[in-house]
Amino acid sequence: MTARAPETGVRKKRTWPWRRKPRSSKPEEIVPPEGVPVRFTVAGLGVRTAAQIIDILLTLVFVAAFMAILALGFEAPGSLLVSLGALFWLGIRAPYYIITELLWNGETLGKRMMKIRVVSADGRSLTPHGVIVRNLMKEAEVFAPGITLLVLQDMSGFWQIVVLLWIASAMAVPLLNRRRQRLGDLMGGTYVVHLPEAVLLPDLAASPAPTAERHVFQPHQLNHYGAFELQTLEAFLHNADTPPTEPVASIRQRETRAAIVDNIRKKIDYPDAVPPHEHDAFLRAFYVAQRAHLEQRQLFGERRIDKHHAAGADRQVAEDGP
Repeated sequence: MTARAPETGVRKKRTWPWRRKPRSSKPEEIVPPEGVPVRFTVAGLGVRTAAQIIDILLTLVFVAAFMAILALGFEAPGSLLVSLGALFWLGIRAPYYIITELLWNGETLGKRMMKIRVVSADGRSLTPHGVIVRNLMKEAEVFAPGITLLVLQDMSGFWQIVVLLWIASAMAVPLLNRRRQRLGDLMGGTYVVHLPEAVLLPDLAASPAPTAERHVFQPHQLNHYGAFELQTLEAFLHNADTPPTEPVASIRQRETRAAIVDNIRKKIDYPDAVPPHEHDAFLRAFYVAQRAHLEQRQLFGERRIDKHHAAGADRQVAEDGP
């Protein structure tokens, strides 16, 4: 009899395949070629349906105008006018979606009103191929089943079942994937997302630090840095407005702030010592003074790009001569 090896550790709980977390990234996160992840919120079926209804109503306005012109200009039976209107609607539907999404970067009038847009699943720009495929497939997924429903009662029982299965399968595809992609989106490599809300960061110069008056900088101390360093400092101060939750990250942020203060003091020969509790006030006061100094210099025609601006100007003068 073979002895059974003793169990060590904790037994791993069985996870069913449909409950396992996928190894890929979240559906609302795409990584463009630049390598910087961009996060979106996937648009739900409700807001997409509302945008679709708006677009359908807008196209039907053109159809109604077309039929009214025909009715006034020609004496034709009503059945012929309806047939011509249906053909005209078929002729403007797909071009409307394709042209607007290509010109407005994934938006139609309905999508713009609902604040959603089409994006490429690989993070690149929308391609004409993807836009054309997703909108041509919309005819088979949305419009053909919808029009067939109007004459469903005139069909035999077999064809009624076929049409209902067709509609059910078209509706099931976006419900069974995380990005709510219909078949046209899967074939075209696209999906629909909510437009991110544009949030303007507060102006750091409009709210100086409480102890800013304690840190005064002379003009010659502000000649060392340019617009690039000012933008870098501004980004750091904006990130510092939302302190990290983890202790290690908070310690690293304080160390970075102290290193920046030391570098600035050495660069500009700032004589006074800056205690740790005033590091943030010092950086904000320096940002306000440096920004005002650069803006004033720009009024006189001098635009300082970065900290190497002065050295580059000196070299150019030396090469050109006095």
